[in-house]
Amino acid sequence: MTTTLSRSALRPFYVLEAFRKAKRPLSLSEISQMAGIPMSTCHSVIRSLEQYGLLYFLSNRESYPTRWLWDTASEINAHDPIAIRCQPALMALRDATNETVILGTRQDDRVLYLLVLESGQTIRYSSRAGDFKPLHSSSIGKVMLAWATDEQRQAWLTAHALLQATPHTITDAGRLQADLDDSRKRGYTITRGENVEDVMAIAAPITFGAMTLGVAVAGPRQRVEQNAEKISQLLLSTTAGLKP
Repeated sequence: MTTTLSRSALRPFYVLEAFRKAKRPLSLSEISQMAGIPMSTCHSVIRSLEQYGLLYFLSNRESYPTRWLWDTASEINAHDPIAIRCQPALMALRDATNETVILGTRQDDRVLYLLVLESGQTIRYSSRAGDFKPLHSSSIGKVMLAWATDEQRQAWLTAHALLQATPHTITDAGRLQADLDDSRKRGYTITRGENVEDVMAIAAPITFGAMTLGVAVAGPRQRVEQNAEKISQLLLSTTAGLKP
């Protein structure tokens, strides 16, 4: 079940997201407009962030985030147990396939990206940690469904509509069930433009205690299709090496 969050609790994140998109100092009115927050409320949020050391003012009008965010995030990331365990192997997988590699897990009724290691190629699949993806149309989402128990999978399919993200999304429950069964038999899932058109991804599961994660290799459909056998074998070798 997806949790409904309080909009007021998310407002500081909307403000910071405005700076990420703008990539420059912003005025109060600009932040208010970009973050979708009323001016008076936005002023209070900005003052709170300033008092905590997250923002500084370049003038009476414009502010910008401090290095506090970077330093704090870097320290948190340095002690992430999943990243410490997986990142070296996933970087090697990215370099071996020359495609983007993603680590994700299920959070409520979506997939949450935990780590994204982008390919160095000019044309590549791009995303970022913290992005959410659907369960039924993303490669890691299919891992979560394929490796769930039959009862868990059926309960989810019964409770959720299979929304169409692209013309290639599987929206029939019977077809998706068959696809998930085939995926589990061969050891990995495949999406061909089902969540993002012209993107193909291959994903396989790993487990840490009771936690199931998915590792995906994603890139332009034509390129991944041509190298699918090699990519799938490298992926399975990597996930086998990450087992406890």
